[in-house]
Amino acid sequence: MSNNTLTDLGELEGAVMQLIWASNSTTAEAVREQLPRRLKESTVRTVLRRLEGKGYVTHTVDGRTYVFRATRPRRHVAAKAVQRIVEQLCNGSMEDLLVAMVDARMFDRRRLDTLSEVERAKRRQTEQKRKCKI
Repeated sequence: MSNNTLTDLGELEGAVMQLIWASNSTTAEAVREQLPRRLKESTVRTVLRRLEGKGYVTHTVDGRTYVFRATRPRRHVAAKAVQRIVEQLCNGSMEDLLVAMVDARMFDRRRLDTLSEVERAKRRQTEQKRKCKI
């Protein structure tokens, strides 16, 4: 998946990706049935082909049916999208982004503390893995 396509999902593409991430794998017909608005199956297949072209999904063939799966977990795609925003709008500074989010009241002290705790836990986990390998 190229960095140029991480945030270029249209509304319908985003809705389809949400369904794929939720189901792990799915068919065009299953997607069509789950979408809130009624679309032709050919429209859904076109959206899935576009998502495949952008690197978001891949497919296998089961009989004559294409089964689609996400190429990356939702969390990974979200992180890459944020990385792109930081590079384009914040001169590569994650700190600038976080300050802006705090200023916009998107984060409060409690959430920042939670993020800090997660980071410490991940560091401890990495250190434990290194110790086990030695």
